[in-house]
Amino acid sequence: MTTDGQRSLAQRLTGIDEIECVTPDLNGVPRGKVMTAEGFLEGRRLQLARGVLLQCIMGGYPPSRFYGSDDGDLALVADPKQIHRLPWSQQPRALAICDADELTGESSRLSTRGQLKAVVARYAALGLAPVVATELEFFVFAPNPDPTQPFQPPMGMDGRREDGHSAFSVSSNNGLRPFFSEVYACMAALGLPRDTFMHEMGVSQFEINLLHGDPLLLADQTFLFKHLLKEVALKHGLTVVCMAKPLAHTPGSSMHIHQSVVEADSGRNVFSDEAGEATATFRHFIGGQQACLADFTALFAPNVNSYQRLCHPFASPNNACWSHDNRSAGLRIPASSPVARRVENRLPGADANPYLAIAASLAAGLYGIEHRLEPSAAIQGEFEVPDNLSLPCTLHAALERLKRSHLAKELFGAEFIEGYIASKTLELTSFFDEITPWERRVLAAQA
Repeated sequence: MTTDGQRSLAQRLTGIDEIECVTPDLNGVPRGKVMTAEGFLEGRRLQLARGVLLQCIMGGYPPSRFYGSDDGDLALVADPKQIHRLPWSQQPRALAICDADELTGESSRLSTRGQLKAVVARYAALGLAPVVATELEFFVFAPNPDPTQPFQPPMGMDGRREDGHSAFSVSSNNGLRPFFSEVYACMAALGLPRDTFMHEMGVSQFEINLLHGDPLLLADQTFLFKHLLKEVALKHGLTVVCMAKPLAHTPGSSMHIHQSVVEADSGRNVFSDEAGEATATFRHFIGGQQACLADFTALFAPNVNSYQRLCHPFASPNNACWSHDNRSAGLRIPASSPVARRVENRLPGADANPYLAIAASLAAGLYGIEHRLEPSAAIQGEFEVPDNLSLPCTLHAALERLKRSHLAKELFGAEFIEGYIASKTLELTSFFDEITPWERRVLAAQA
């Protein structure tokens, strides 16, 4: 960083005592260390054990051979564009999104932020730049101190809890206006532009659309927004949940990814020609997504609960079909002008790591462009999913597919894919170590 840059940063951090230096782990959870502002501004090197990037969602780790038997350190290197004062913190505090780099200087292959940067660089080598936008759905619940009990929506201003009839409502009856007012204020303070906001189909379920832009920027913004949501919710005595399917008999939460590709120098959308018609590049991008989605399902749907969302196909399609404006297709082409022609990947859930999901989706599209893959015929209306376009429907099946995928190892490296599978296998094993209420309620009487 230049002297002028250091001076500007010091001014921005005036009054700040501590910096949360974080990087996304395998699951997109912020992991890192808290550093004094003095040490941060002096540029002291901050190091983190490599194994932290493969930490399971329960807190454990796979065997050390998956991250180096010595469990050596990585360097946390702050992105100068992603250093923010935390507007929700009562104590003056800042957060820095960091890259996780090897001590030799190159990006760690275990870093999902690094994986996304590598995919974007591959586009750049071809004179192309991907453009993405994310749509994130989430639930706002009352506190849930007993995890054996279902989540409940907060008490409304009329003394009742929402019962599922408020989709697309703009009413203030849910009593969440103060919460969302602070969310919006914090977004503005962090420089997170928002496009649209709405009450979704589920009970106390909401969706926010972030403006399209550079993939790394959008991943950072989605990462920050999820962190912001949970922190602000705690201040308001609420619980924000980004599980894929937190409530039974209720729509799940997605993280749809809208994708287009432009010429790096001119900004022209290469999915449309001068006459406004779809190009061969557009077809190839879709063909690549269709070729890769089954292998990459575990990257888009990373948890056991992810498949609770996908087993109810309406608006949560577990297929690699594509269609013009049909929400039952895994790959939807929204109605738009030629300049905004894009491909919406509807597979990822709100529980997906935004860096990894965007990286996997863009890598699939680029694979199709590089190999000139042709997609299947577009589908419309009600349809049956062909066997070759169906996707794994359980985490176990998705991990087995990923394990057999030479393509995944080619695009993301064997170290990352094998570490990912090892961590997710531990999580799956932990799930199977418990007996669910359904099993006790239904099966015990029949034994």
